[in-house]
Amino acid sequence: MKQITRRTALGGWLTAAALAGSLGLAASGPAAAQETIKVGILHSLSGTMAISETTLKDAMLMLIAEQNKRGGLLGKKLEPVVVDPASNWPLFAEKARELISKDKVSAVFGCWTSVSRKSVLPVFKELDSILFYPVQYEGEESERNVFYTGAAPNQQAIPAVDYLAKDEGIQRWVLEGTDYVYPRTTNKILEAYLKAKGVAPEDISINYTPFGQSDWQTRVAAIKAFGSAGKKTAVVSTINGDANVPFYKELANQGIKATDIPVVAFSVGEEELAGVDTKPLLGHLAAWNYFQSIETPENKAFIEQWRAFTKNPKRVTNDPMEAHYIGFNMWVKAVEKAGSTDPDKVIAALPGIEQKNLTGGTATMLPNHHVTKPVFIGEIKDGGQFDVVWKTEGLIPGEAWSKQLEGSKDLEADWVKLNCGNYNTKTKKCGGA
Repeated sequence: MKQITRRTALGGWLTAAALAGSLGLAASGPAAAQETIKVGILHSLSGTMAISETTLKDAMLMLIAEQNKRGGLLGKKLEPVVVDPASNWPLFAEKARELISKDKVSAVFGCWTSVSRKSVLPVFKELDSILFYPVQYEGEESERNVFYTGAAPNQQAIPAVDYLAKDEGIQRWVLEGTDYVYPRTTNKILEAYLKAKGVAPEDISINYTPFGQSDWQTRVAAIKAFGSAGKKTAVVSTINGDANVPFYKELANQGIKATDIPVVAFSVGEEELAGVDTKPLLGHLAAWNYFQSIETPENKAFIEQWRAFTKNPKRVTNDPMEAHYIGFNMWVKAVEKAGSTDPDKVIAALPGIEQKNLTGGTATMLPNHHVTKPVFIGEIKDGGQFDVVWKTEGLIPGEAWSKQLEGSKDLEADWVKLNCGNYNTKTKKCGGA
């Protein structure tokens, strides 16, 4: 790893007819099903996660429209089918089943929270379809029918903690998260990692709040008290969704500055900051694999394309959008390689597929169905963008199973040679036993 700079300052169904018309497709009927390749988009457009997921729906519509301009796929136009699971985790499974069984989509791009992903997993396995999942997550999973284009813990959480310890001199840790599987598992990994690095248990505080948490006065007071023990303290935040806005406001209300107790967030990006008063957030940090502010020809072209598509010169890009960009283009290449949208053939074709990312490197789909990624730490600046203050040298391969956890350190995921997502290297058995 290599530091590049010092931190200096602190609805429902989309109307098929309307969309088909805009793409030059037949609006409805059996002919449409035969003449197009349908692509499912499974993102919350309402509820607590809409603040993050609506943009991913729009990004997918742009990617599909651009592919159609290039001639489509296998001689056919792509037809997006959009549903709204409405931040309702059981509804994700129902909508996924509709997309696969009723709409006959060839692949699905979607989910944000891990609880939504866990909800749909049985459906994708039962119906043998493909899910591209574009968001950082807790790891501890490798499924044949899922391709994880967001960060695993070793591509976000672990590097962020290393940065805080080495470059910011952090000695006390507040692991603050929303109460569901991603924060709980990520913090379990981070707690084990910190203890292995010699951090005392009393220097680690772990707390969870519900989705949509709005009253942060008590929690922020507790964080302030924890940080007053004479040791440099930081918050590692796995708070998700719209709860982030009142959290940062309360930090400012209680006079906690980034120079006092910096927050590094894993789920706050450009989209979450758009339209928000960033004064309370200045100097705080986020760990991602992409930032809009990174200057490359690929990223410049992507931003211009995005703003032209949305007809909004102020629309921002973010990390999960890049993950969809990578995953979608990998899917296109795998379909072309297989000569078919048949899930089994595409699943077999995907490992080894490469796609240039937007930050200057090339992502590779690994046998464990994760991708290679760079890691960046960004500091929030006025206007809702990030100054990159640190990055890894080269790309980091995503690890499905964490070395920090006792039940995971002996597991290996390899769908090419082992045809297994949880092969135990000690017992030589698939299934993790």
